[in-house]
Amino acid sequence: MKRKFLLGVVAAALLLSAPSRATPLITEEEAKLPPPKGAVAADRRGILRGPKVEFISPGESVSSPMPLVLKFESFGGAKIDPDSVKVLFLRTPNVDLTARVKPFVKAEGINMQDAELPPGEYTVRVDVKDSDGRPGTTIFTLKVAPK
Repeated sequence: MKRKFLLGVVAAALLLSAPSRATPLITEEEAKLPPPKGAVAADRRGILRGPKVEFISPGESVSSPMPLVLKFESFGGAKIDPDSVKVLFLRTPNVDLTARVKPFVKAEGINMQDAELPPGEYTVRVDVKDSDGRPGTTIFTLKVAPK
């Protein structure tokens, strides 16, 4: 019985001490793509009742892996449609990051605690729709410092 207990303790210690795997968000090859030409368009005309997408973290310049947290807010009784969320890395051509982020998407927002990116600056656009089909968008820049 003591031996089984000891083996269990050792196994638990090994699991806890193993380095956690970060989730790749942008690869080295994608980071080398040229930036978009001209200005990045953001469709925010007039007063909209569409959902709000708020960039929460990370802060100014962080090292990788880092938390990527966004908050969704809907209005007028509508609900956020998590299946409508689309995440693009704005490059030429744009890189669709949606499949990489999808496991971390909920109606409340995106909570990806271990996003892995190479050092650099990355402009990302997040689109979402509510249950009434109204769109919401935000564009933000991730600044990743060298390790």
